[in-house]
Amino acid sequence: MDAVGFFLAQHTNESFSDRVFGGLTDAQMRRRPAKGLNSLVWLLWHMARVEDVAVNLVVTDGRQVLDDDWIVRLNVPWRHIGTGMTEAEVGELSERTDVAAVREYRSAVRGRTRDVVRALRPEAWDEIVGFADTSRAAAAGAFRDHRGWIAGVGYPGWQGHSRATRLAGSAIGHNAIHVGEAVTIRGLAGWDLGV
Repeated sequence: MDAVGFFLAQHTNESFSDRVFGGLTDAQMRRRPAKGLNSLVWLLWHMARVEDVAVNLVVTDGRQVLDDDWIVRLNVPWRHIGTGMTEAEVGELSERTDVAAVREYRSAVRGRTRDVVRALRPEAWDEIVGFADTSRAAAAGAFRDHRGWIAGVGYPGWQGHSRATRLAGSAIGHNAIHVGEAVTIRGLAGWDLGV
């Protein structure tokens, strides 16, 4: 199996993530079982935002899925990826967002990621992500108040790695971390774990 095939096998429509975030009511998706915890809908939104930005603005010089009128559909006023949101902002997003639209946005982002992976030139996988790449994301409002942004340097956490590493980190690794968090939240809420 080549790298593209391996990536696509890890990033499918029928995923572990779908089971963890599936089978729940809107009220359950919005619930935060303890102070300081994210809701499941916030996690799903954040996972989709990070992947959308990283894949479509950083790995490629493309257009993010969010720009296809998703701000209105999601009923979320923020364009950033959610990192650094306050407790009140997480609560507001959890209450106001359209849960079905978040699920659809996540699916649309996942589909676009698969399209990008299939179309990425073989030599591009090894190219190093740099300042110009993360600058596109900053210009699109992806980094809240430019949190983590260093003038003249950019967003170092997403730089200095190959496009393949950034792609896998955002579309597989980052999502896996938050799926684990979602399993914990389900357990703390007293629901089956969805696994």
